Amino acid sequence: MAIDPREKIALFIDGANLYATSKAVGIDIDYRKLLTEFSAKAYLLRANYYTALVEDQEYSSIRPLIDWLDYNGYTVVTKPAKEFTDALGRRKIKGNMDIELTVDALEQSPYYDHLILFSGDGDFTALVAALQRKGKRVTVVSTLATSTPMISDDLRRQADFFLDVAELARTVGRPQVQKPAEA
Repeated sequence: MAIDPREKIALFIDGANLYATSKAVGIDIDYRKLLTEFSAKAYLLRANYYTALVEDQEYSSIRPLIDWLDYNGYTVVTKPAKEFTDALGRRKIKGNMDIELTVDALEQSPYYDHLILFSGDGDFTALVAALQRKGKRVTVVSTLATSTPMISDDLRRQADFFLDVAELARTVGRPQVQKPAEA
């Protein structure tokens, strides 16, 4: 990956997307190592992590991660997820953070040279193009290593650089924790 050590970089992590991508690749992300990895490459200005939370649950499995990130160098941006019932009567949860991530990336763009976007969501193609028009370099982190690519072709083509999570896993990944089978 081409990061100039003189650059100011910002990590923008679409939490749900990175979670799905890392699971598809078969790894867990070590978020401490992730900060260390990018801090070693350039001046790490900010690391933002975006996720929606289901508010009414007594315990959310993501809460310990959110708390850890918040205390360990990440700026965590959350909003309540919306719960609804679809036409077939299935309970669905919607928690898209694309707008929040996009607005923050554009507002903070005067302060960084290179955005590292952890998402394969094609909706971010317009954001990448807008940042490039402002003279910013953009690396997109997702994967092509799964049977169905986790990254939109348009987003990958628009980005200046592509970093595969499968490649990144060598330095910031750890095997997924397997839950014991219930007897």
